[in-house]
This record gives sequence, C-alpha cells and structure tokens, in this order.
Amino acid sequence: MPNLDGALKSAMSIDGAIGAALVDYNSGMTLGVAGGTGEIDLTVAAAGNTDVVRAKLRTIDMLNLNDEIEDILITLGSQYHLIRPLTSRTGKGLFLYLMVSKNGANLAMARHRLRSIEESLEL
Repeated sequence: MPNLDGALKSAMSIDGAIGAALVDYNSGMTLGVAGGTGEIDLTVAAAGNTDVVRAKLRTIDMLNLNDEIEDILITLGSQYHLIRPLTSRTGKGLFLYLMVSKNGANLAMARHRLRSIEESLEL
C-alpha cells in the first residue's frame, strides 16, 4: 500500500502523465505534488480544481442524490485532467489530481490506474 510519495510516483508512471497532486478540496491546499512543467504551476491548477469539486458536491446535494463522485474528467485541447476523490475514511475531503497529455495517454487506462492508486493509498 503506497504512501503519498509512492502514490504520486505511481501516478507519474501513467503514460502521458504531466503532473499529479493530492489536494484538500476544503482549503485548496496541495498535500503533495509531482511533475509539472515550467508553464504549468500544478499547485495553482490543483487549487483551482477545488472549485470544480465543491460545485459538483453542491449540485449532488441540491438534487438530493444519494451518490458520490467517482471521478471528474476535464478535456482540454491537448490534455486530460482527472480528479478522483479519495473514498477512504482517512482521505475524506481529499482528491487525487492527474494531468495527462492527450497525445501520450490512454484515457481508459489512466482512469483505471488512478482508481487503483486511490484505492490503495494509505495516509
């Protein structure tokens, strides 16, 4: 069972990975970051996506849906951004954020691998 550093390292081994982070969606703070580029500040990107998670949680609540977010996919022109909330008791309020290149990634495999990482993550 990987710890935070191991989980981020595993996320970065996903084909096409640009960057990965573990984020607290209540505060927008990153607990860990791996990868990134000179043009992309992963800390800023991760913090910005807390608004996406909060908005979806509010919508689920307003609709009285008895359900939870499995993952959120944001498709850009050249990238996929995957958001995977942690489901463990110790991961409540956190999500894994993965940014991958469309050219280098297999989206189905990236989602599968991120789910496996999330399920085995020990905090």
